[in-house]
Amino acid sequence: QVQLVESGGGLVQAGGSLRLSCAASGRTFSAMAWFRQAPGKEREFVATIRWNGVSIAYADSVKGRFTISRDNAKNTVYLQMNSLKPDDTAIYYCAAGAMSGQSEVQYNYWGQGTQVTVSS
Repeated sequence: QVQLVESGGGLVQAGGSLRLSCAASGRTFSAMAWFRQAPGKEREFVATIRWNGVSIAYADSVKGRFTISRDNAKNTVYLQMNSLKPDDTAIYYCAAGAMSGQSEVQYNYWGQGTQVTVSS
């Protein structure tokens, strides 16, 4: 059974940092990604990474502040979030699939989400 389990969310002040983790079990994936959904908004792409760790993409809103990485030995993807802003407040979801991209439809498996709240 395939499972994606996120951890690392929490409450942080603006300017602070958090590191999210997503541990996958059941199989390995060519592409893993992070999406987020803020209250009252649609879910949006944050970052994606392929298995080789070379092909990486970010949403413009997080470029220069967030870093995605993966540890294939642990089948885990990370999202290091620095210089956090109140606008980053959202539920963050891990996603996995065979093809990377910025669209939700490219990912077959999803985690349950982890809440990130940034106070001003």
